[in-house]
Amino acid sequence: MVWKKGYLDVILVPSGLLIMFGYHRFLLYRCLRFPVTTAIGYENHYRKAWVEKMLQVEAKGRGPCLSVISSTISAATFFASTSLALSSLIGAWVGSTSNDFFKSIFVYGDTDPYIISVKYVSLLFCFLVSYASFLQSIRSFVHANFLISMPNSDIPVEYVQMALIRGSAFWSVGLRAIYFATILLLWIFGPIPMFVSSVAMVVILHILDTNSTPLHHFQPAKSRNLLRKIGQDIAAVSRVVEHQKGLHGDASTTTSGAQT
Repeated sequence: MVWKKGYLDVILVPSGLLIMFGYHRFLLYRCLRFPVTTAIGYENHYRKAWVEKMLQVEAKGRGPCLSVISSTISAATFFASTSLALSSLIGAWVGSTSNDFFKSIFVYGDTDPYIISVKYVSLLFCFLVSYASFLQSIRSFVHANFLISMPNSDIPVEYVQMALIRGSAFWSVGLRAIYFATILLLWIFGPIPMFVSSVAMVVILHILDTNSTPLHHFQPAKSRNLLRKIGQDIAAVSRVVEHQKGLHGDASTTTSGAQT
């Protein structure tokens, strides 16, 4: 059996994709079962606490909160625009290039025109997924912005938290799609760079996605508000009692003066 360099694409490319998909499946399992051990769960914990604290402030004082969300929306818009621009560039490249460069001896792998088209289509698909994910992230953040800026509302905190966490989840999916696009981009230069980049990407992501910092447990807003309300009621009752005592004292003095 004669060895062909095209066999590397059959072996290394599925292996690299299997490593990436396997890691993200493991990460999803950790996020659902043990969120404290992941950076995503760590960040979501503080996002929920942030929403809870900001909703305790009056609507007119939530300017910094809206600025934070607006900055996140701007960043998501930038990533979405970049993904769309790269998708358009790849589409134009596929329609105009003759792919002679990728048939050169510098690419150690399968240089069949069909395989080259698969590379482009896979890369285009990742950028389109990234674009759609960032659009949904913007949609969720805008919805959270509306809920937070609503004055005199009794919206449950969970509704705002859900919108913010959903936006963050789509943000993560968009970034992961860009990570996949990175290794597929290196596949254009051969299956060996693609496989090496997949292994390196998983190692780096595992370091970045792991959290070892213990969570800070904030005091629930309901108990704090209840204690504050009880204190205000006690103070109001004390003022009324003192006022009533003052009235009775004045009435007694007036009666004594009238009798004399």
